[in-house]
Amino acid sequence: MLAENIRRLRKKKGLSQEKLARLADISNNTLIKIEQEVAKEPTITTVTKIASALGVSIDELVKGSKNNEKRKL
Repeated sequence: MLAENIRRLRKKKGLSQEKLARLADISNNTLIKIEQEVAKEPTITTVTKIASALGVSIDELVKGSKNNEKRKL
């Protein structure tokens, strides 16, 4: 789910993997591995940087906005 959420939010904001990696101050290779689910458990620091670069909370990045909407119903 994390990989899907990162990919969805990145594309929604019109960012390439390279651009998001730069904004998050992580290596492009790390971001690629996370999106491809090769790196299944990235560090909290990495997740925090990606969330910040995408302008979302860690909760939204990890759980996704769809889950948050369902809880409100």
